[in-house]
Amino acid sequence: MAKVTPKGDLSWWVKWISSFILTLAIACRAFGFTSWDLYLSLVGILGWAYVGYLWHDRALMFVNTVAGVVLMLGIVRLFA
Repeated sequence: MAKVTPKGDLSWWVKWISSFILTLAIACRAFGFTSWDLYLSLVGILGWAYVGYLWHDRALMFVNTVAGVVLMLGIVRLFA
C-alpha cells in the first residue's frame, strides 16, 4: 500500500500529537476521569479538524467540528 499523506510537515506533527492526545483521553475514560476525557478529547479533535483543513478534507473537518461542538456541550454540562 502506497503512502499518500505528507510526512514531516505541520500536518504530520499535528496528526500524530492529536492522535496521542486522543489515546490519552480514551485511557482517562477507561479509568473514570470524565472531565480529563472531555478536555483531552476536545484538544485532539480540534487538532484533527485542523489537519482536515490543511488537507482540504471536508469529511475530516465535518466530523471533527461536530465532535468538537458535542464535546464543548459536554464540558458546559459538566460545569452546570
